[in-house]
Amino acid sequence: MSLFKPDRPTLRSVIGRGHLIVALVAVAMASLSLTLLGVLALRVYADHNLHLIARSINYTVEAAVVFNDKAAATEALALIASTEEVADAQVLDKNGNLLARWQRPETGLFSELEMQIATAFLEKPINMPIVHQDREVGSIQLTGDGGSLMRFLLSGLVGIILCTAISAWVALYLARRQLHGITGPLRSLASVAHAARSERAFDRRVPPAAIAELDNLGNDFNALLDELESWQTHLQSENETLAHQASHDSLTGLPNRAFFEGRLLRALRNANKLGERVAVLFLDSDRFKGINDNFGHAAGDAVLVAVANRVRAQLREEDLVARLGGDEFAVLLTPLHKTEDAERIADKIIASMEAPIELPGDTSVLTSLSIGISVYPDHGATPDALLSAADAAMYHAKRLSRGAQQTAGSEHFAANRQTRS
Repeated sequence: MSLFKPDRPTLRSVIGRGHLIVALVAVAMASLSLTLLGVLALRVYADHNLHLIARSINYTVEAAVVFNDKAAATEALALIASTEEVADAQVLDKNGNLLARWQRPETGLFSELEMQIATAFLEKPINMPIVHQDREVGSIQLTGDGGSLMRFLLSGLVGIILCTAISAWVALYLARRQLHGITGPLRSLASVAHAARSERAFDRRVPPAAIAELDNLGNDFNALLDELESWQTHLQSENETLAHQASHDSLTGLPNRAFFEGRLLRALRNANKLGERVAVLFLDSDRFKGINDNFGHAAGDAVLVAVANRVRAQLREEDLVARLGGDEFAVLLTPLHKTEDAERIADKIIASMEAPIELPGDTSVLTSLSIGISVYPDHGATPDALLSAADAAMYHAKRLSRGAQQTAGSEHFAANRQTRS
């Protein structure tokens, strides 16, 4: 079974036809080869001579360009250009401004013909930088004179040149056509490959090619990009999952201690710049150990999840709650306009614990929280200091709140203020 589509030419047939046509044209023009070589040799000589003239002018006008001496530059330019086969010579300063110029005077029909021949057969005006002490101070632009070519061509070779031009045009057309058919798809493939390697742009694809082999190559490369894109998506998903797992608690889905401390550090820096206040709430469950011992670890996990959800529901969008470990949680309130706001949110959190928590097995329990509050900059200026202050306030509140949950809520605020004073 053929791997190529029947409606597409093979690379071998394309190259074979191209070489055959080029060979036929070469054989047809064999009788003109000597004349053509002469024209080409003369052109090469003229171009080489023009570069030598440019170098000579470069050395001569360098000092004038450095000192921006237009008169000296014009004199030196005319001295050299007038004795050589130069139609137009210009000296430009480093900003591209014309400093000196020399043009061959027109002498009628022959001057115009020489210019036309120079335009048709010689290279475009050459540009050569003028460098002084490793620094470009200007440039030279020369246009060659077609005098030598004109004299050669007028010696009876007008017809030969016409045939040569036709042959050159045909060869150029065929070469460009072949080049486009082969290298165009390869350039597209190289561009897509470069984008995939340097930019990880795996969503780009190689367009179809007219040549069967190149089209199959592009299709295989696109299939490889499909695999790479799928792999990249999977890898990004895994990285995001791993990053989330590294910074979040697997049970409650809350940020962990490392994430909380990093966020708190950024909040303190921002508060220091803006002159704002930040509050840290340290939360601890009062009955967690008893629930865990009496009802099992599954019940303890259910309590932690319920506490996390209820605390999160009492906070603003910009606030943060994290599980520090065990039955300890921390809340970051930023920005804090006044201390009473932190106390109000703590009251809301305590009140949210009044509803029973459903446990596995159609059982429910009541729990409460002890909360300690620390405020930046009153109680500390670093994450460790604020967490330690809030932790100490929480334990002080816990010692005073062995009774009812509401009493614990009011007492721990008084204790916190007393401890921080």
